[in-house]
Amino acid sequence: MWLFVFFDLPVTTKKERKEAANFRKRLIDDGYVMMQYSVYIRHCASRESQEVHLKRVKSFVPVSGKVSVLSVTDKQYGDIHNFLGPKAKKLPQAPIQLELF
Repeated sequence: MWLFVFFDLPVTTKKERKEAANFRKRLIDDGYVMMQYSVYIRHCASRESQEVHLKRVKSFVPVSGKVSVLSVTDKQYGDIHNFLGPKAKKLPQAPIQLELF
């Protein structure tokens, strides 16, 4: 099983920024990895493990903001399609022209 944690937390005040940073830190400490800025994922070996981690996330959700958790099976996760935009590439350097005298 895979757990996806999606969140939208306010960051307008210093206190809110600190709470959002603490929430992300606690996700990482619990074994989640960042998939996108506000999307973290974690593999769970069983339903029991999934329930434990779901309760942990619930326990450290900030007072304000929105947090959603989605559970998918390994097969469903295997069907994910990730698209990355084109990256700027350096142009190959033109070869130095050989001069004959």
